[in-house]
Amino acid sequence: MKTIFRSLALLLLLSTTLISLPARAEIDPVYTGYFSDKAASGYDVVAYFTASKPVEGNKAFSYSHAGATWLFSSAVNRDAFIAEPSKYSPQYGGYCAWAVSQGYTASGDPEFWKIVDGKLYLNYDADVQKKWEASIPTFIQSADKSWPELLKK
Repeated sequence: MKTIFRSLALLLLLSTTLISLPARAEIDPVYTGYFSDKAASGYDVVAYFTASKPVEGNKAFSYSHAGATWLFSSAVNRDAFIAEPSKYSPQYGGYCAWAVSQGYTASGDPEFWKIVDGKLYLNYDADVQKKWEASIPTFIQSADKSWPELLKK
């Protein structure tokens, strides 16, 4: 019986604490997920441009930028990113480009990507990427308008 009361008391304490936490005023400019500080889920964003495929990064080649930890598969890729982070960073902070075009954010999955006009875009999943690919220029135009407002939310 004591265990039940302790569990209920703990649950009440946790729920009261969570309710009293301040609401988040804005989204992070770089998507890292809830329990991580890794940009692009730890994938090497330079590799999309050099290897034309997703490549997992390595902690040995990391770099802190824009409030996130970026991982790379080599020192060469890390150094290229350090020299030009805006060239290699995914658009909309790595959030799903299609979702941003619709006026909200969703996680970007590094397995669903596309480089358009020299810029990297991530999508949520294969189905969303199909939607994105149906009208990329229109979605980019819409997302470019939505993104600054989303950062303020």
